[in-house]
Amino acid sequence: MKKLGLGCMRLPLLNPENQASFDMEQITDMVDTFLKRGFTYFDTAYIYHNYQSENLVKRVLVERHPRDSFLLATKLPIYKIKEPGDAEQLFNEQLEKTGAGYFDYYLLHSLGEKSYATAEQFDCFGFAMRKKKEGKIKKFGFSFHDSAEMLDTILTAHPEVEFVQLQINYLDWENKSIQSRLCYEVARRHGKDVIIMEPVKGGALANVPPAAEKLFKEHAPSMSVPSWAIRFAAGLPGVIMVLSGMSNREQLLDNMSYMDDFVPLSEAEQALCFRVAELIKQAALVPCTTCRYCTDGCPVSIPIPDYFNLYNDMLQGEVGVTESLQEKYQTLSAGKGRAADCISCRQCEQQCPQHIDITGMLQKVSKEFDS
Repeated sequence: MKKLGLGCMRLPLLNPENQASFDMEQITDMVDTFLKRGFTYFDTAYIYHNYQSENLVKRVLVERHPRDSFLLATKLPIYKIKEPGDAEQLFNEQLEKTGAGYFDYYLLHSLGEKSYATAEQFDCFGFAMRKKKEGKIKKFGFSFHDSAEMLDTILTAHPEVEFVQLQINYLDWENKSIQSRLCYEVARRHGKDVIIMEPVKGGALANVPPAAEKLFKEHAPSMSVPSWAIRFAAGLPGVIMVLSGMSNREQLLDNMSYMDDFVPLSEAEQALCFRVAELIKQAALVPCTTCRYCTDGCPVSIPIPDYFNLYNDMLQGEVGVTESLQEKYQTLSAGKGRAADCISCRQCEQQCPQHIDITGMLQKVSKEFDS
């Protein structure tokens, strides 16, 4: 199994403001090219692309390719479970939406202190194991966005879990909130296979500050900037898969070029990644991965990730808000909430896997773009 997986979370769109406006021609071509090159792993979830990703997978993958030619992973949305029977209903809905018949990898989605309590209350671990016995799940695990201590608690209580999906990248390796290294070490101590998400941190490690990019290019001119991030993740012992949310054919071709015959980073190259991480931290960029969990339910409909991307572009431009960035802001805010409209309800922060002070950052965005 080649270690690169196609994450169906940031697929090409015809309209960036509509997460369900799929560029079907490009996506179909990407899926076909991916499979032809011997890559087989596809990762989706109930919530991705405004709840339409699983439907899309059925159209471009399941209905067009033999079931034994690919591996499909999806996730049980714990936040949707309110009473006994909900897990069964959601699972059956996912089977119908994907048309897959069974899931090669099935995860409890985004476990943390609160969601883990819900999973325990409604016996989601037991439910998944029953589905495994029925042959509806081949491998069972969970994705995780919390502390290493919490991860240890879950894995100690549930040794039946076969793998964990963790956010790991060289920028978050020593991050006190994400705890990439600590969580990785816990998973390895429990003997679990590791699947890595956000190796490029939602694209943030594909668009590094100029000084950081210079370091990479001086060492290996032919290697793309995101290749460093993915190779860093894929080279860790015990990692069986690295997911990349590829947004166009060019990204797909680039990722496959170095993952086709994967070569891990050397110790010197890993050290270079950590030097780049320090430069990124100094740039004070917003660590947003554009997962869009924060936008669902925003009472004033603020396109938070889009504003953060603009703010990061401004910081990396080092010249303040340019006319083109201001025009983009005006376009993005048309018919939606501006950064200044934030009412500080902080519901978005409860959903953010990156633990960003979203309210505070929106104030900074507003100072630059609303003035």
